[in-house]
Amino acid sequence: MSTLLPGLTAQRVPTVRLTVNVLEVDGRSGPPVLFVHGNVSSSPFWQPTMLALPERYRPLALDLRGFGDTDPAPVDATRGLGDFADDLAALVEALDLPPVHLVGWSMGGGVVMRYLLDQPARVASLTLVNPVSPYGFGGTRGLDGELVAPDGAGSGGGTANPEFVSRLARGDRGDDSPLSPRQVLLAHYVKPPLVPDLTDAYVESMLSTVVGDDNYPGTGGSSDSWPGIAPGDRGVLNTMAPTHLRLDGLPGVDPKPPVLWIRGADDVIVSDTSLYDLAYLGSIGAVPGWPGADTCPPQPMVGQTRAVLDRYADAGGRYREVVLADAAHSPHLDRPDEFLAALVDHLDTV
Repeated sequence: MSTLLPGLTAQRVPTVRLTVNVLEVDGRSGPPVLFVHGNVSSSPFWQPTMLALPERYRPLALDLRGFGDTDPAPVDATRGLGDFADDLAALVEALDLPPVHLVGWSMGGGVVMRYLLDQPARVASLTLVNPVSPYGFGGTRGLDGELVAPDGAGSGGGTANPEFVSRLARGDRGDDSPLSPRQVLLAHYVKPPLVPDLTDAYVESMLSTVVGDDNYPGTGGSSDSWPGIAPGDRGVLNTMAPTHLRLDGLPGVDPKPPVLWIRGADDVIVSDTSLYDLAYLGSIGAVPGWPGADTCPPQPMVGQTRAVLDRYADAGGRYREVVLADAAHSPHLDRPDEFLAALVDHLDTV
């Protein structure tokens, strides 16, 4: 099925790294606003926001490698999110864009933070939408992202639910299981009971994910530390393992563009009580053998992000946190009008 709404055009753009699929609103010019999707998704999740953005802006959205219609290139997880950020830089160069307003959702939030670390002069502003913690996903404690175990136990490719991965790989479009892509979307991406108008298109977007060791979820290893899972060095989930990803250098960038951090109050994915954090699941009895909060506490994902952004502000930058009520992991879908108002206000003040 076609997932492209009227008024949008898709093109595959050759870059020095790979060919990247890009959505753009027809006939727009002005300052570019480049949207970066999250894990198990692709650019169509941004379509309503792109079309609603004022005409004075030029909205674009890319597919990251291994998602959508961008080349399914392998992901070197030892670089953290570096492969994705370098692909983004190559696209900006290929399109000859001036400094861009970057909007990154979930894993895409980590990608744009990595881009800011590497290319601060090329960023007009940064918007983080329910972003992954600057210390990655899983396996850390405290606001400074201390490793729970030296090998990053509790993070990486081995933490993915195998039934969800299987259903993703075989293109499951049904709703017979809570682990089907459709039901994960409706239970966790948005806040129930919302059923987005474009649900079928979003499911197709999820199913565009390339499944395998080099892409999603990636490789995994064993650990002597609970829960017995260590990250590997290939694939998407391993890019966010805390042994590979550290984005806490943000306070040191120069120049410091303004940052908007916007999140849904009821997110169950990126949260201090995340249903995807094995330590939190252990604490509520959903994963056996949890050694306790002294040994393996839930990761304070939101608190970690706030701590890094507070240091960014202390170092001369500025940021604003906006929390949208009755919104989950995708506030641009749950509360589109409020999300757009916050985003436009942020863009207009740069």
